[in-house]
Amino acid sequence: MTLSAADWAAIRLTLELASVTTLLLLVLGTPLAWWLARTRSRLKGPVGALVALPLVLPPTVIGFYLLLAMGPEGWVGQLTEALGLGRLPFTFAGLVVGSLFYSLPFVVQPLQNAFEAIGPRPLEAAATLRAGPLDTFFHVVLPLARPGFVTAAILGFAHTVGEFGVVLMIGGNIPGRTQVVSTQIFNHVEAMEYPQAHLLAGGMLVFSFVILLLLYGRRGRSAWT
Repeated sequence: MTLSAADWAAIRLTLELASVTTLLLLVLGTPLAWWLARTRSRLKGPVGALVALPLVLPPTVIGFYLLLAMGPEGWVGQLTEALGLGRLPFTFAGLVVGSLFYSLPFVVQPLQNAFEAIGPRPLEAAATLRAGPLDTFFHVVLPLARPGFVTAAILGFAHTVGEFGVVLMIGGNIPGRTQVVSTQIFNHVEAMEYPQAHLLAGGMLVFSFVILLLLYGRRGRSAWT
């Protein structure tokens, strides 16, 4: 039994979705995590709770409300229509938007923890050398927070690969356009094509184990150094 063309297409789309989502989350999540790590605002609690919301909300709930927001009657849908971008549901761009919300805490929280672990002393030392805020961030904070960025990238990528509920609600499982590995496994099981489902599910199992092994291996080495 080998993977079909549809299976390979789903794998390719899944990797593409995870790569784009992870890159965007690192760009968008870094300033948010830095603000959460440094701020004393009363908004820190509510904002942190909103970031962590996907950890406790069912993915179908997130997908449902995003589908409403991006639909023809939603404010996001009306905005994209006015800008000539069309509608986002049942497109790759819609999957990316859903993935950004779904995987947000898996990127922001490791970055926030890494920034908080730096402490004030390196920043104070940089200030005494007359380094500006941007110079301090790029030349002091980012190198010290590198392990947090690695963890955030790995978790964000892996979590996006394993999506099901959000992509099914927003993408609709369209072959070649929005059909990812998790929904393709669902298709095989629904059609009672268990050997094909075993191939994809087994690959996901190995992938998840390797990701966790890398993370725990890094933490173990860090504890000994």
